[in-house]
Order: sequence, then structure tokens, then C-alpha cells
Amino acid sequence: MEFAELIKTPRADGVVLHRPFMPNVEGTLCLTGHHLILSSRQDNTEELWLLHSNIDSIEKRFVGSLGSIIVKCKDLRVIQLDIPGMEECLNIASSIEALSTLDSVSLMYPFFYRPMFEVLEDGWNSFLPQNAFKGLESMTDEWRLSEVNKDFSVCSSYPSLVVVPKDVDDDALRKVATFRHGGRFPVLSYYHSKNGMVMMRAGQPLAGTNGRRCKEDEKLINATLRPGKRGYIIDTRTINVAQQAKARGGGFESEANYPQWRRIHKSIERYNVLQESLIKLVEACNDQSHSMDRWLSKLEASNWLSHVREILTTACLAAQCIDREGASVLVHGTEGTDSTLQVTSLAQIILDPSCRTIKGFQRLVEREWIQAGHPFQQRCAQSAYSNSKPRHEAPVFLLFLDCVWQILRQFPCSFEFNESFLVLLFEHAYASQFGTFLCNCAAERARLFLPEKTVSLWSWMNRPQELEHLTNPLYEANSLVIWPSVAPQSLLLWEGVFLRWNRSSKCLDEAYDEMVHIIEYNKELQNKVNCLRRQLAELETDEPVLRTP
Repeated sequence: MEFAELIKTPRADGVVLHRPFMPNVEGTLCLTGHHLILSSRQDNTEELWLLHSNIDSIEKRFVGSLGSIIVKCKDLRVIQLDIPGMEECLNIASSIEALSTLDSVSLMYPFFYRPMFEVLEDGWNSFLPQNAFKGLESMTDEWRLSEVNKDFSVCSSYPSLVVVPKDVDDDALRKVATFRHGGRFPVLSYYHSKNGMVMMRAGQPLAGTNGRRCKEDEKLINATLRPGKRGYIIDTRTINVAQQAKARGGGFESEANYPQWRRIHKSIERYNVLQESLIKLVEACNDQSHSMDRWLSKLEASNWLSHVREILTTACLAAQCIDREGASVLVHGTEGTDSTLQVTSLAQIILDPSCRTIKGFQRLVEREWIQAGHPFQQRCAQSAYSNSKPRHEAPVFLLFLDCVWQILRQFPCSFEFNESFLVLLFEHAYASQFGTFLCNCAAERARLFLPEKTVSLWSWMNRPQELEHLTNPLYEANSLVIWPSVAPQSLLLWEGVFLRWNRSSKCLDEAYDEMVHIIEYNKELQNKVNCLRRQLAELETDEPVLRTP
């Protein structure tokens, strides 16, 4: 298919762009296969380059012969284009709708994008499982890197390499895969070097109403226990939901078959409930009525902060079992690709200081989300403005980033990255020129040759000039476990995402710049003090003070 077939009017003059808190811009609107571009001949005017994949929905309005297109974006931005001529407006709207809803992944912009920067480090090779395993090998010899899934036939959503207990062979893993939802047999998620405890993740067991069991599954998860120790299974579903899953062939681990494990049920919502929550929250944030009662009731009705609290509470529980109880943990929900990953990755941020660095967090996202099979293509197909009925869409990754921001806000000196880093990841998960968040699993990425045909987000992000904007100036390495508060009073609306298009950021930007200036000035003074101290020490050494008798 040629993109030109979908573009009825490739260009229109005299188009006026309206954006919040920015002056209107008049110029020429151009449609390409992947971008909506508005350029102006006015000096010092910022051009608009908008990826079609970032467009969630559009609305058309007409006053006489003047047409307007309201463009609502997946990054929650809303812009308006005033287009002279009804026919041009209808043609452009029709083209935008067609270009923003392409189903084929191979037609998306990452396959056509050519970087204008020098690639210093290939992000596709930055966080390979075999390299991560070397670090684990230096701490313990109880685990191995298995190639049982090298052709993705055992589990279609797992990567080709997984870390499993050394005592469990590949034949046993194949049997366990038939007993777990989607073939997602238990694999290592995190090793706690402080006490040797581990966190594993999996899909639900396919016990069904007959109470089916699998000896190899029992042996696999028991292999993670120390002699005389118990473990915890954290099921991210309520007991009722888990019971209902039995009727559909799923279920949970029974006490009779897993006597050394204590099962704890938590309640983390899924799919449509989360998508509906995001829609309600964004609607509340865009409400211009300025009524306090209305705002607070809409915010509460969205339940967004309740979801944040549920996820953080469960992650804290997992971290507590590992660090304070000295017990290993297995986390799963139904599929093991959504709430499971929220919990395992947040628990690691709480426990592991390296996950609070820029590279460490990228490694975490790569391992616990991208390689672990979170279906980004499905979950991020729509954002808060789409008019079509949600299918598999849900802001699972956005909720995870919101939880990270809550912890960052409570421990502002313990993270190497700043809020802009998290916002950037949110934006690129929904629409990007890079291939990092494309597809739903490693098998799809391999089939489309993503590492060969697209550029990694990490290649761009890890250049010095980009890192400068993403680094937290307050950062001081903290080797301790950090315990965030999950009290309702401690959790706030993430304004940097949900209100950034609704109000001017000028004052906040100025305050941030002033903070950076003060920190830099403080460093200068500290260096001068250290220099003077050295000079004083040298003087005292070279010329001992003569003491009078």
C-alpha cells in the first residue's frame, strides 16, 4: 500500500494552529505518510511535527466555509487547526483518520526513521539477558540461563533466554509451561544479594475445577526455597476472581500441593477498568468549570489514585517479604503480563539502588516489561480520547510510571533520573520514532527484525546531550532500601503528565532552572572550600608553627 493513496489533500495554505499557552501560528499544513507538519514563514516560530501514530482521535467543526479539526493526542495534548475551505478540511480530516489508524506494524514510522545523530551505543545490545546473567553468576551459582524457549515455541510471550533454577532441566520446564497460562512458567525476576532471597513471576496455574497439579511446577518453585523456609505467592487478583478463573481452566496454587508457600491475594484492576479510569481522570483534568466540589468528585470517581495505591501497596508487600521476612516470592495474576510486571518492577525499585539510576531503570524496563512480554502494541493502541470501544487497551505502563513518580517525589535525592525522564518514557510508549516499544513480545520483534531495521530509544536517550536534561540535579546515591508511604495523603496527582497541557509551565521551569543554578553554585563553593583546605594543610605541613617557650 502506498501512503499517497490515503492522502487526499497533501497540503493546505493559510492554516491557523491553536495550542494552549502558546501564540497562534498561521502557516502551511503538510501531510506525509507519518507526520502532520505545520510550518510558518514567521521568524522564531516553532514548527509542529506530529506523528500520526500519536493521534488518538479527531473532531470536525464548521462555521461557514471555515473548518476546524480538533486533534486529540495520545500524550494528552489537544490542538486545533483552522482550515479555510470545507472540502480541504474534510479531505485532511479523512486522511488523518486513515493514517493514524494503520494496523500493520511494518508501516509504522520506526521502520522509516533514519537518525540524524551519531549512534554512540546501540541500545538494542545494551541490556542483553546474557550480560545481565553474568552479574547474577558473580553472586550465586544456583541459577542457569536456559535456551528452552530459543524458538519461542514453549512460551510465545517470553524471550529466547530465561533464568531458572539450576536443578530444573529443560524437559521439566516444557511440562511446567503446559501447566501455566500462556506457557509462562516461573522465571527469575530479581535476586536480593543482601540475603539470597528471590522474586519470580509467572502466569496463573491451570488447575481448573478438577484441581489439576503438576509435580514439575511444584519442584521448580520449591527449588527457590532455603531449607526450613517458607515462601509467599502474591496473587494480584482477589480470592473471588481467582476462584472464578478455575471455571475457565485457570486458578491458583492449592495449600495441599504447595505446603511451603503462603498465598496472599491482592486486588489490582485490569484492562477495561483501568482504561475507563484514565478516560475519567483526563476528563476531570480538562474540566474548565473551576468548581472545587466538581473537580474533587470527578477526581475521586476516576479511581486513578486508588489504582496507584493498590499497585504500590502490593509492591511494598513483595519487597517486605523479601527484605524483612527473608522469604522468596512468586508473583502472578492471570496472564502474568500486566499487574505482575507492575509489582515485580516496583519491588525492585524499592529494594535495589541500581534500579534508581538511569541505566539501571532502562535495564529494568527492558527486562521486566519489553523482554518479559508486556503487550505494548495492544495496551497503548489508544489513550484517553479514542472514540472506538477499548479492546485490549489499558494504561498499565503509565500506571507503573505514575507509581515510580510517587516514589521519586517522596525520595527526591535517591533517583538519578528526573520527572522528564519518566514523561519521555510515557510519550514513547504510545508513539515514537524508535522501535523499542513496538510489538507485543520478543517473538514478534524477532520476526520483524526490529534490532536490524529500527533504532533503539536507548541509543538516542543515552547520548550526553540528552542525559543532561534527564538527570536529577539532587541525586545522591542511596544504597538503602526505600519504603514509600502509601497513605492516601501521600499520593498526589501526577501534574507533569495530566495537567501539563492545561496550564503554563513557565513558573515551574523558572523554579527548576533556579534550583539547578543554586546546586551548581553550591558545588563551586564546595570545590573552593576543599581547595582552600588542601592549601591550608600544605602550609601547615611545609611550615610548622613556631611555638613560643
